[in-house]
Amino acid sequence: MAVKIVVLSDTHCRDWEDVHPDIRKAVTLADIVVHCGDFTYMAVVEGLQRNAKRSVVVHGNSDQVDVRRAIPYVQVIEIEGVRVGVTHPAWGGPEFNLSELLPDFPDPVDAILFGHFHETVNELREGVLFLNPGQAYASFRVPATIATLTIDKGRMTPEIVIIEKER
Repeated sequence: MAVKIVVLSDTHCRDWEDVHPDIRKAVTLADIVVHCGDFTYMAVVEGLQRNAKRSVVVHGNSDQVDVRRAIPYVQVIEIEGVRVGVTHPAWGGPEFNLSELLPDFPDPVDAILFGHFHETVNELREGVLFLNPGQAYASFRVPATIATLTIDKGRMTPEIVIIEKER
């Protein structure tokens, strides 16, 4: 049976209710929700966890100290034999190379879900899917986006979803 994962990152909100209503709805419908960091406040973490059937979360560089203490920087989950790594690489610069994410996962993974850059990535490189859902709020020149990752019989199908166009 297919597992639908909603992937989001960089919500940068004070409260769960501040997250776009379409994203909040997607969270309730997903089998698993992955947040790739930069919630900013613990109320957003708690809101996501209350509303998701299952959640996987990591902290980011903009998260308050209580968030950083409560949740890890890196996680790995396995779904139908597919190993999925989650991180928020706060160290990347303009010359960032996706392969720089690999050392965060010493055991091989099939996919890396990551945030921080506020721009979407959906790329298969050397057998690893790199998926960044972008930012969860619309701003000047950048839309609000999430990603979905469906895993069915070990096969991954990623998609970037535009929630709200840039302002």
